Amino acid sequence: MAETIERRADVLGGFANALPDPSLLLDRKSVVIHRNLAAEREFPGIVVGQLLNLALRNPTLLGAVDGVRRTGKAQTVELHQTVPNETWHRAHVAPLPHSEGAILITLQNLTDHKRLEQLRSDFIANASHELRTPLASLIGFIETMQGPASKDEKARERFLGIMQQQAARMSALIDDLLSLSRIEMRQHLKPTGHVELRQLLSEVRDGLETHAREAGVKIEIDAPGPVTVTGERGELYEVFENLIDNAIKYGGAGGLVEVAIAPGRAPYDYVVSVTDHGAGVALEHVPRLTERFYRVDAESSRKRKGTGLGLAIVKHIVNRHRGMLTIRSKLGEGTRVEVSLNK
Repeated sequence: MAETIERRADVLGGFANALPDPSLLLDRKSVVIHRNLAAEREFPGIVVGQLLNLALRNPTLLGAVDGVRRTGKAQTVELHQTVPNETWHRAHVAPLPHSEGAILITLQNLTDHKRLEQLRSDFIANASHELRTPLASLIGFIETMQGPASKDEKARERFLGIMQQQAARMSALIDDLLSLSRIEMRQHLKPTGHVELRQLLSEVRDGLETHAREAGVKIEIDAPGPVTVTGERGELYEVFENLIDNAIKYGGAGGLVEVAIAPGRAPYDYVVSVTDHGAGVALEHVPRLTERFYRVDAESSRKRKGTGLGLAIVKHIVNRHRGMLTIRSKLGEGTRVEVSLNK
């Protein structure tokens, strides 16, 4: 009978190799008698001729195999493994008819789906938290003005000023959330327009002039000549507005923000750099700066009216433009952000 199963394995192997998901064929003793090409790539430790429990020591999967042998009915289980990397799979374990105990296992990789679910959950939790704080403040001041401070003109003026700040903070956060959502929806669409960078950067500088003056910061642009790149003007304006605004907010102590256009490194044609000479960021924080709501110093960021989404928006826009975003920073030496783009 074993010969019959192995003969069937040869026939089924051709079909299994065409499947996009990993699949394993076991004999009645749970010895692997075939693994398809997808299983070979994803589970190199599973060897034909070896017992399944020696190669894949997952109690949930092994329990499902035993259950199928006892009942003769297919089972579907979810596998979560943390070694060597965290992965999730949906395993469908089914008996093969007329094969004397042979079992077919198909494994669908859910890792990306699970990670997206976690990202979505974290995003909603963070957004709710960021909105709840100013909203709670607004409600508290409204109740105070309706009660103890209803006839206190001085207190009412002060409370109204704080309420206006909190409302502006909520408005900025909602604007950034909508902007991020809009960009993500269009992530797969490569821009086809053309943008002259020197003029665009000059407009961004002019728009931030008041903010820079109040912070005691000078913005210098070094652009040797007209430079045109492929892109969407509104989105690239948002990129450099965010980067220069951040340089003013967090690097303003240096007194100077330098913006420069230079030839890019292959495969990019141009690189635009924004450099400040402020306090800088510790090396361990740099890789996480583009994460949504990630802040090196949350309290300091909120005082500077940061939403925690600026660099996430920048990253998504640059990705949509098929460009590259690079951040370099050291404590005490300032921060340099580079955006690489093509003609």
